[in-house]
Amino acid sequence: MTFDQIKQVISQKTVGIAGCGGLGSNCAVALARVGVGKLIIADFDVIDESNLNRQYYYFDQVGQKKSYTLQDNLYFVNSRVEVVAHDKKLGTADIKRIYKGCDVIVEAFDLAEMKEMIIETVLEKMPGIPLVVGVGMAGWGDNNSLRTRYEGNLYICGDERSGISEKLPPLAPRVGIVANMQANQVLEILLKGELK
Repeated sequence: MTFDQIKQVISQKTVGIAGCGGLGSNCAVALARVGVGKLIIADFDVIDESNLNRQYYYFDQVGQKKSYTLQDNLYFVNSRVEVVAHDKKLGTADIKRIYKGCDVIVEAFDLAEMKEMIIETVLEKMPGIPLVVGVGMAGWGDNNSLRTRYEGNLYICGDERSGISEKLPPLAPRVGIVANMQANQVLEILLKGELK
């Protein structure tokens, strides 16, 4: 497929991103750059200076709401992409309501319990919608451990083992790689069955 053909297909698609931190902000930027039609993003947090090592924000945006600030930043990446932003801590009912019409949902949470909640919600209550999650991206190096594995409509990107800790922090290179793996997996899902 040519890039114009790819844009023609994905410009008609909607992708939901749950979380606007390291995974979510970078995945959203990648999808905006290639021309996805609509992004639905949600996060309840504000930008902290410590986020700048891996998230798609700028120093002068510290203290601002992540979801609305990412919406603004995406406009400068590709003003043709429609971005719907929600400033909200997501629960099961919110996920079902906010991401109801999405072609694909991307999980981009920090906390394991939030990851578990969205996986259970989407697989049980929204079974027709593929879910792309990020698990295991802390630290640096070890590129070959990063991979994508899938089980039905659940796609898992990362090494599935490196948990974040003080001695194994989330850093831009590995977080960015996994975020772009998620975006790449979204494209594969959206373009499946299209002309090559």
